[in-house]
Amino acid sequence: MSDDHLHPHHDDTAELPDADATEADAVAADPDGPTLAEPFSFAPVGSEPTRAGFVAIVGKPNVGKSTLLNTLLGVKVAPISSKPQTTRRGVRGIYSADHRQLVFVDTPGFHRGVDALDKAMAQEVREAVVDVELILWVVDLRRPPGDEDKGVARFLQGLGPDVRVWLVGNKIDVAKYPDEALALYRDLYPKREREVVLSALADPKAVYALREDLLALLPESPWYFPGDASSDQTREQWAGEIVREAAMVHLRQELPYAVAVQTIEWRDPRPGKDEPLVIVAEIWVEKVGHRPIVLGKGGKMIREIGKTARKQLEIFLNTKVYLELDVVVRRDWRDDREALRELGFPV
Repeated sequence: MSDDHLHPHHDDTAELPDADATEADAVAADPDGPTLAEPFSFAPVGSEPTRAGFVAIVGKPNVGKSTLLNTLLGVKVAPISSKPQTTRRGVRGIYSADHRQLVFVDTPGFHRGVDALDKAMAQEVREAVVDVELILWVVDLRRPPGDEDKGVARFLQGLGPDVRVWLVGNKIDVAKYPDEALALYRDLYPKREREVVLSALADPKAVYALREDLLALLPESPWYFPGDASSDQTREQWAGEIVREAAMVHLRQELPYAVAVQTIEWRDPRPGKDEPLVIVAEIWVEKVGHRPIVLGKGGKMIREIGKTARKQLEIFLNTKVYLELDVVVRRDWRDDREALRELGFPV
């Protein structure tokens, strides 16, 4: 196995695609929500008992699960792009308010695959629904159920009679026939406890109302995470996912699923120095022929990926960032258990 490194130039003139800029700027501008740079810094006090619980978010790829999670939290912890399979790991997002703590588990899109990565992602889904208070099944109201939706419904049917499932119809703002679509999803899983219709991206108030309903369901329990935590990801994992999202935004259709990102260095500014935060990350590709695609002609593609990722990082970290990206050929990493373990997958 050989690793080939290529170093792009850092560029400070990046602009995000409109969809990503909309979500990023909206979250960052929310004066009442936490950011990764300035999280909640409290712990529950007083005699009121604490309550806590887990909520799993499931659904086929590209129905808006990660957007829903980010809006529920008011801070970006899950990657977003218009392509499926953006989420590969079950990211736990944590929302703490008063004496209650919601722990959300965002799962990879439910699909069947053959390589070690696909199997690891399927295992993430199965583990995510163990010992949760509730499952949110997110569906796309722009279209009727497909085979993958039916697979999710069969998966839910096999979880047993005590599992609580809420059907969440997403993208209501752009759906032409939402009532008809919702009825078809309803028929797939008659045991649903409740239905919620919203737009995770365009109607945050509806998402916050859903969050309040979830908070009201929590059992009495100690908190699972500190009150100032927003995710169980390390900062390096989070930054790597932001870079991978940017790569999926810019790369052509057939390549993004063969790309992974590993953050190899995080260097904070020295106290009292006017310095940027330095992040160094490797973009893994499986084949030598993929390398020029990621680089682009004259390094144009890798610079665009870096610009997009850097702006996202600066918005959510609220500091200047110097981002260095290397392109590394890691042959057939999706079937390499050692490589998957390096990326944090439980294989």
